[in-house]
Amino acid sequence: MKEQRFFYVPDAATANELPTEEAMHAMRVLRLRSGDEMMLMDGRGVYYRAEITLAATHHCLYRIVETLPQQPQWRGHLHLAIAPTKMMDRMEWMLEKATEIGVDEVSFLNCHNSERKVMKTVRADKIVVAATKQSHKAWKPTLNEMMPFNRFIEQPREGRKYIAHCYDEIVRADLFTELRRESEQADVTVLIGPEGDFSPEEVSKAIKAGYKSVSLGASRLRTETAGLSAVMMMQLAQVK
Repeated sequence: MKEQRFFYVPDAATANELPTEEAMHAMRVLRLRSGDEMMLMDGRGVYYRAEITLAATHHCLYRIVETLPQQPQWRGHLHLAIAPTKMMDRMEWMLEKATEIGVDEVSFLNCHNSERKVMKTVRADKIVVAATKQSHKAWKPTLNEMMPFNRFIEQPREGRKYIAHCYDEIVRADLFTELRRESEQADVTVLIGPEGDFSPEEVSKAIKAGYKSVSLGASRLRTETAGLSAVMMMQLAQVK
């Protein structure tokens, strides 16, 4: 059976034309023509079966044939807040894989030991869109602009909140054990620090702000690996 191709159209229900980049892919790469069917996703939980009504070089018009609301695949809202790496290809790899596994929101932190102080999310968002389509995720993860660590932890957040770090002198619980407590199924936020880890002061501030000190296991992980591990743990604990 031929794999169904998805196109990301945020306003799919009210529009009748694919965005330019999606139209060019449909016309030039997939060589779709008038009368062909395609699947659209709005990134907010709805698929649409559509039929192409006009196929031109830079334009692809469609009509909705069927609206297909989807059900969430996991409980709660999964939020990863991470200090981006100096090498963007590592962070982009993490975003792609985290989207495939399943996450609702990603925030970027500017920490005391951060090597990267500026994070442009335009390219990162394109990578997330591509991964959302490829993995057939009905919800596209939200990407937030970089924010100072202190400001982030001061913001009110629902559900359980954790900060993962490597300081043995600070008591840490096991993240996966904490997440698996069924009586506490809810929204989850996990903080992951830069290559040099959070500073002790940042860990202390997060704990005072209601974040629980946790470990990701015995191995010392690079930032992007730690971020992906946290997403996997959240998924395994929160899957329906």
